[in-house]
Amino acid sequence: MRIGVPAEVKDNEFRVAITPAGVHALVGHGHEVCIEAGAGVGSGVPDDQYEAAGATITADVAEVWDSSEMILKVKEPVEAEYDRLHEGLVLFTYLHLAADKPLTEALLNHRVTSLAYETVETDDHQLPLLSPMSEIAGKLAPQVGANCLMQPHGGNGTLLGGGTGVHKGKVVVLGGGVAGFSAAQVAAGMGACVTVYDVNPTRMRYISDVSSGHIATEFSTLLGVATACRDADLVIGSVLVPGARTPHLVSNETVSQMKPGSVLVDIAIDQGGCFEDSRPTTHTDPTFRVHDSIFYCVANMPGAVPHTSTMALTNATLGYAIQLADKGWHEAIRTRCDLARGLATYDRELYSVPVGEALNIPTCNIADLTK
Repeated sequence: MRIGVPAEVKDNEFRVAITPAGVHALVGHGHEVCIEAGAGVGSGVPDDQYEAAGATITADVAEVWDSSEMILKVKEPVEAEYDRLHEGLVLFTYLHLAADKPLTEALLNHRVTSLAYETVETDDHQLPLLSPMSEIAGKLAPQVGANCLMQPHGGNGTLLGGGTGVHKGKVVVLGGGVAGFSAAQVAAGMGACVTVYDVNPTRMRYISDVSSGHIATEFSTLLGVATACRDADLVIGSVLVPGARTPHLVSNETVSQMKPGSVLVDIAIDQGGCFEDSRPTTHTDPTFRVHDSIFYCVANMPGAVPHTSTMALTNATLGYAIQLADKGWHEAIRTRCDLARGLATYDRELYSVPVGEALNIPTCNIADLTK
């Protein structure tokens, strides 16, 4: 199979979809890999390392897209890339379609076979391709939140770890999944008072046990969350409904009652965000104000640490990419149920039910393709 890896064009997105080791593995399976010149530079991977691993390098981005049977990316195609989509192309990347109707329509109109990293799901409901980036985004959230809390950046001047004889900052984490728990661990490590809100008693018990009780847990209700937010210095939203639009857990009214200079970091912004006032921002312009609070809603947070993110992503995606290349996408989803759950579009049809429900687009049954 001819596999293309274009450079990412999203604002301050320095990740790349594959490492030289990944290229070496694909070439070893008899596939051709074409990489856009400079695609890995932001992640600390120069072109010559890809060439040494067996890839072809080209400065012509059109060649990467047009000559490839499968494109590996990190982030979803942006509007400028829609015209590069073509019939018969297999696109394997993060898509987050439930919050992006224009991209969904572009994939359908160009007859692209797309598989979303974030909806590949194992039988035990693990999300193996989302988890690595969720972990990194979670670990980044307290870091960027603490930065926003500094008074020169508009925050209320609270140090999360407090000081001798001075109270610690209060951190509320909504969702105790991979991202939320990672955020809670880092925030607790910074010395903050941390409470995770979730609806899964088993997960909350796990968080309490692993943290030896240093991270508090509470059952999530709208009233409980609103009450906690009003007293919080930092709120981290990390709720995830796989493939679907994220529910809003923090209303505008609640934000209006929060401390002046408090900060809200929305890790779930790719799926629409879990705060009512959330809207996607960029690393170039990451924050905005709502009432007297600061919102940080960067849609590609792990792109800020591309060296770590690129290696973690390739570690997770490479096995699936090899399956798609070796067997072809149709046979790969027929033999791998986890990969089949990642199928989003094929031949002008939508196969993701949560996306269909969010965007009011009819869906087809994946089972019809995997018989």
